[in-house]
Amino acid sequence: MPSDLPSGPGPLREHWLRGIAAHPAAPPDVLVRLLDPAAREAWTALCGERDLPPAVVEAVLAHPERSVRRAFAQNPHADPAQRGRLAHDPHTLVRAWLAGGPRPRTGRVRPLPDAALEVLLAAQDDPDGDFHITANEIRQELESSGQIPMPFRRRLPEHRDPALRAYATYSWESLAPEQHAALLADPDPTVREAALRAAQRASRERDPEALEAELPEQDGHARQHLLMNRPVSRAVVEACLAEGRNLYELAYNRDAPADAVARLARDPDPEVRAAVAAQADIGPALLAELAEDPDERVRTRARIHPLPRTWAQRDVLDHAVFHSFGCACAIVDGYLEREGDWYSDCARSEHEPLRRIAATYRLLPGELVELLAADPAAEVRRALACHHPLAPPALVLDTFLTSPGQRPHLLTLPTLPRTGLGHLLGHEDAEVRALAAADVTLAQAPVRLLSDPEAVVRRAAAANPLLPAALLAALLEDPATAEGAAANPGLSAARLHELLDRLGVPG
Repeated sequence: MPSDLPSGPGPLREHWLRGIAAHPAAPPDVLVRLLDPAAREAWTALCGERDLPPAVVEAVLAHPERSVRRAFAQNPHADPAQRGRLAHDPHTLVRAWLAGGPRPRTGRVRPLPDAALEVLLAAQDDPDGDFHITANEIRQELESSGQIPMPFRRRLPEHRDPALRAYATYSWESLAPEQHAALLADPDPTVREAALRAAQRASRERDPEALEAELPEQDGHARQHLLMNRPVSRAVVEACLAEGRNLYELAYNRDAPADAVARLARDPDPEVRAAVAAQADIGPALLAELAEDPDERVRTRARIHPLPRTWAQRDVLDHAVFHSFGCACAIVDGYLEREGDWYSDCARSEHEPLRRIAATYRLLPGELVELLAADPAAEVRRALACHHPLAPPALVLDTFLTSPGQRPHLLTLPTLPRTGLGHLLGHEDAEVRALAAADVTLAQAPVRLLSDPEAVVRRAAAANPLLPAALLAALLEDPATAEGAAANPGLSAARLHELLDRLGVPG
């Protein structure tokens, strides 16, 4: 092998650095060397795309370069307790990336520790901060990231920090009446003022006359949202009915008066009638009428959800009806934390959307998992594979083969088979060939895939530890396979150090 490989940028240099950064058996001293500025090309792969040993995590958190800590702030493989330590980072951009949550977001987001949440939520603007990111913008990022668990929100009214008690008022509707009273009588005036504003806002949002005053005249998202989610006055209802306007929104509204709902149940638009059929407090006679509606969608919506039903169930079912399995919005069991019996009933339902809902419930018992794993509907089986930890490995693999959009998430699951994949080496899909190329139980290494036209396949084949040492050495010198070869577990720690020495990375 040549000994005069230049230390400057070049095709082999970046491939080697990224490969070593991904090496699953690289010891901490090798990975720490990659944190040197001379190995800058490896920082994204090292800090943002893999799990790291504790010693390397410590080096990352203490690294002087903001880009290193920023990449780790959104590392989906890192423990939230490790990432959460960046809540104290001196740079606002790092804290903002931490607040934004892991990227890519392939499954349920694990919450940050309470201590990290407290720091981010109670922070004040830093006039000397970089990038002019405000504390409120960071809080908004955190709010939308899924990293704040509901139990934490419910504990905030009793927090010792008045800033966090004031923040608790933003979850006013989720708090108990006694917590409302305590916040309104808080010894800190800032908390009392925030609580009073929250109480007034909640009262206004439940006031039909207030909606009448706030309702935009022009059509648009704001008008639709208000009419779907706020109590409506009689005047607003009559105006909508008279004009034939926003009838779907009115039919969706849980506070629409019963006589208006009855009129909407006979509207010519089947979408309006279907929205009526989904109402949680619909009367049995009207529901029976809609169950015989001439439109199949209306009939299905009426029959699919028997009485008694709840509004939370309506919302989850609406998601299942109106969104396909490939939708980025997940059906989450957080909607119905205490309704395991309902999920079990859904699993046994004759209606596919209900079974699909059950498949997303991670606490569904094993016998029902077996039932859904053999479901005749492909979307039910796929939902189970993506959401339930007891989904059979064969089903998870089948979902990987048939649902390309779910592969980033499926690759993070321990239930996805990684062995016994020899029959997939010739698959037409490159991502499938790459999965098979990494199989360490094959009779021989998938050498033919080293020349595959797709880079992802070549990398996986070159990283297979079944490759003989002589071939691996040659692959390291070929830009088409160098990255995968540098990640090959067959390379010893001494060999990895040698490669870094050749690249001029300080040891």
